[in-house]
Amino acid sequence: MHIAILTFDGFNELDSLIALGVLNRIKKPGWRVTLCCPTPEVTSMNGVTVRAQSLLEEARDAGAVVVGSGIRTRDVVASPELMGRLALDPGRQLIAAQCSGTLILARLGLVAGVPACTDLTTKPWVQEAGVEVLNQPFFARGNVATAGGCFASPYLAAWIIARAEGLEAATSALHYVAPVGEKEAYVANALKNITPYLAQ
Repeated sequence: MHIAILTFDGFNELDSLIALGVLNRIKKPGWRVTLCCPTPEVTSMNGVTVRAQSLLEEARDAGAVVVGSGIRTRDVVASPELMGRLALDPGRQLIAAQCSGTLILARLGLVAGVPACTDLTTKPWVQEAGVEVLNQPFFARGNVATAGGCFASPYLAAWIIARAEGLEAATSALHYVAPVGEKEAYVANALKNITPYLAQ
């Protein structure tokens, strides 16, 4: 299964890289997680340049897609060229968006009539796109999930793992990344937020 983490110039490192780390806790043949970018290199909001591991067009065939956030997301949604390269299908893909990534889903029509989560900065823009914004860290309906706040990134990753590999695998991945001395409480809190949306 290929999981593409859409990562644009100005990306938020906490969103893309934490998701990358948690999702890579699954060690099995065919499980591949990539930073999926519009160009061979992208530079983060804090000046960190990374090389693309896949390009946007490859997200069309991925089993799951995580739409990361960043300080240039409004530029992304205003670009017919970039938006035209995205062909996501919740009928056959798990699709998850973090913070301003929810705005991309809104512009693609993937959260039409569905409440969503995002960060406080992006909230008015998502509302302008006609989407109800929830005051909670995570929400999913069917194959589309959204999260709000940088540290909600593990929730998206765990949701994808739970949907693809089962709840035990998701619990193990969360337990690995959780702070020492807080592991049980951290995992319990994360599962409290995602498990209501697994049986849909």
